[in-house]
Amino acid sequence: MTSVTPENTAELAAVNQKILAEGQSLPTVQLKDGSRVQTGTVATMLYNVEQYNNGVRGEIEKELELSVPTLLKVGLFDLFSPEEWIAGDNAGRRFVGLKAKDYLARQTDNS
Repeated sequence: MTSVTPENTAELAAVNQKILAEGQSLPTVQLKDGSRVQTGTVATMLYNVEQYNNGVRGEIEKELELSVPTLLKVGLFDLFSPEEWIAGDNAGRRFVGLKAKDYLARQTDNS
């Protein structure tokens, strides 16, 4: 992993607030490589996948897509590849996997 802070890190702070009790906040932390990531992104993504599976779209789709760079940075897609996320019958998981695959393709095209 390179020491690049994922895009959308600042925006994720606001998105990730949705899983917290009022008055609580999640920090942005610095990884050993010097990059910074917003904590709570995996938990919020799981919450949003559940919302997506319950038929919620629009803002939930934007928030799931916004989380992809951070999820890549922290290694979630090393554990389960985008193709594994796409497989199966979980619509929310498939959405995240497709967005990760699209993001990775754009990164490859830009390099």
